[in-house]
Amino acid sequence: MSLAHDQSRREAAPNDLDAFWLPFTPNRAFKKNPRMIVGAKDMHYITPDGRKVLDGVAGLWCCNAGHNRGPIVEAIQKQAAELDYSPAFQFGHPKAFQLASRIAAMAPGDLDHVFFANSGSEGVDTALKIALAYWNARGQGQRTRLIGRERGYHGVGFGGISVGGIVTNRKMFGTLLTGVDHLPHTYNRAEQAFTKGQPEWGAHTADELERIVALHDPSTIAAVIVEPMAGSTGVLPPPKGYLERLRAICDKYGLLLIFDEVISGFGRLGTAFAAERFGVLPDMIVFAKAVNSGTVPMGGVIARKGIYDTFMKGPEHVIELFHGYTYSGHPLAAAAGLATQDVYRDEKLFERAAALESTWADAVMSLKSLPNVLDIRQIGLVGAIDLASRPDAFGARAYEAMDTAFREHDAMIRITGDTIALSPPLTITEEQIGELVDKVAKSIRAVA
Repeated sequence: MSLAHDQSRREAAPNDLDAFWLPFTPNRAFKKNPRMIVGAKDMHYITPDGRKVLDGVAGLWCCNAGHNRGPIVEAIQKQAAELDYSPAFQFGHPKAFQLASRIAAMAPGDLDHVFFANSGSEGVDTALKIALAYWNARGQGQRTRLIGRERGYHGVGFGGISVGGIVTNRKMFGTLLTGVDHLPHTYNRAEQAFTKGQPEWGAHTADELERIVALHDPSTIAAVIVEPMAGSTGVLPPPKGYLERLRAICDKYGLLLIFDEVISGFGRLGTAFAAERFGVLPDMIVFAKAVNSGTVPMGGVIARKGIYDTFMKGPEHVIELFHGYTYSGHPLAAAAGLATQDVYRDEKLFERAAALESTWADAVMSLKSLPNVLDIRQIGLVGAIDLASRPDAFGARAYEAMDTAFREHDAMIRITGDTIALSPPLTITEEQIGELVDKVAKSIRAVA
């Protein structure tokens, strides 16, 4: 078959699945029996055959305002007709500045300077680079070590997987960044199983930072990065007192503390940021996903005033930070972000999430007696159910539950290993919480 003929065949077959290499997906299994989506509205996705599928994961932790919300759609359409693209290098457009101001006003303390990226992965790498450059600017360029945490997920850039602690995301990609160490994760099933909210056990695991500091010397360490709530690893709420101890140790040795709030930001835990809920002020916050409810790729970093001011020295015409992206603060993303923040404010969605948390917790915990359920964790409008693995096929039980939920019970859930994760849009009703949990229960029973 000639190249021209093959290209013509592909163009004439829009349902050909071969060309697209799906991320974080078993491609061969998917392409044999795909789970396709062609539309979405409010709390539901729509399949090619017209089924309405209840969204139990806000897309991918991101569609906090629900789907195809009129004000957000209209803002994107209007912006595309006015200004499709504007460079962020040496030029600017008003909406990027407006959105940065809105985000800075929402963030706690003096976290008041926003650097835009296009994803959580880029946001993490940006925060790590800012940390390294900050110490250089202060004449302490020997501070190059970065401290992450086991089971941490910080995106898929080389910086993010280096400080991250999910083995499958790291093992195939070489030596990664040098000079990286990891705190232990905070989870202990024997001590924490079936806890609503923050577990009582585990604050002491933060003290491992003292050992790491002693091993490397604080003068070599630039920053510590953690998710306030570890999300993609299977939802690990922070033990009571844990984040406070991390902050205290970082203060003791002069280390920067970075919160990766790509999942926890913009209402997921009932506040604008998890830093607010837990009363701990980091030096930087990484955000993405729900900043514009997943409509246009966007991420970024919020930095404290002292970090920003450190760079604002020297001749005014000289670039202070040699870093950025072609699409930083993209006009469509910024317009969507502003409209989304209006929806969050006008519909009081963060407050709504906080008010629903008790109902959500009770509903998710009601799955405790189902077959093969080993643990359930919950905080904010997030939940995770650990299922017992089959001896010969780790991850197969949860995968089949996810597939069953979609095909037979019209629900979308997320899985990692043999853990089911739930994080619905903040617009979910009490009735829909019951409906979602019922669908999850049926799916768990189906794979018993």
